[in-house]
Amino acid sequence: MSDTLSPIDQAKANAARKAVEFVEDGMKVGLGTGSTAAWMVRRLGERVREEGLRIVAVPTSSRTAALAREVGITVITLDEAKWLDLTIDGADEFDAEMNLIKGGGGALLQEKIVATASDQMVVIADSAKEVAHLGAFPLPIEVIPFGAEVTRGLVEELLGAFDVMGRRTTVRMSGAAPFRTDEGNLILDLHLGRIGDPRQLALMLNQVPGVVESGLFVDICDRVVIGHSDGRVEVRDIHDLSVKVMELPVGDTTNIFSNIGD
Repeated sequence: MSDTLSPIDQAKANAARKAVEFVEDGMKVGLGTGSTAAWMVRRLGERVREEGLRIVAVPTSSRTAALAREVGITVITLDEAKWLDLTIDGADEFDAEMNLIKGGGGALLQEKIVATASDQMVVIADSAKEVAHLGAFPLPIEVIPFGAEVTRGLVEELLGAFDVMGRRTTVRMSGAAPFRTDEGNLILDLHLGRIGDPRQLALMLNQVPGVVESGLFVDICDRVVIGHSDGRVEVRDIHDLSVKVMELPVGDTTNIFSNIGD
């Protein structure tokens, strides 16, 4: 892996640099999971070390928890926090209404619980994650192992009643074995192509026995911070419909993940 940032990683890093500015002293903060969220955790750790920022954080996965501790962020459980001021997380896709597909990293259940237990959710992304319609990225759903193939069949049957382009489902793998979430569940990836009504699909998927949660995040995101490789950052707010574009100072272009394999 290169020691300098690719354009896409520079865009992620820029979004993360801007998003951590929303974190204030004394806050309880939810920390997302995934490659973009990892940039945010690193930058937040810098603020803790260099500015003396006093926060506690609730990670959305064991991977994020380990990284947060590594960079000096105090980690607590959601039950200890009870409620959060802010959650910052990435997204696999987002549309104009700030509906999201999440779960590419397999942590969608904890991510949704943490996001909905927060006053605000800020999503960080590069511009390639913006889409006219959700669905090009496979939609993950978390299912319990018992009767997983039956659940899969019920989901495929359900999809026939919705405005989607495809109905193929696959079990997410980790090498030769099925991928397991932190809760020991499986992930089904739904290859839909296009989702006509994300809100209705999210509601109905959660009615299928065996489905724990879907990666459709509807009416949860408050702001999207979009990073660009040239230093521009765009902040969109769902509440006042504002769009702000700004230039960030030139930052470090070193790849902080250069020692991590692909």
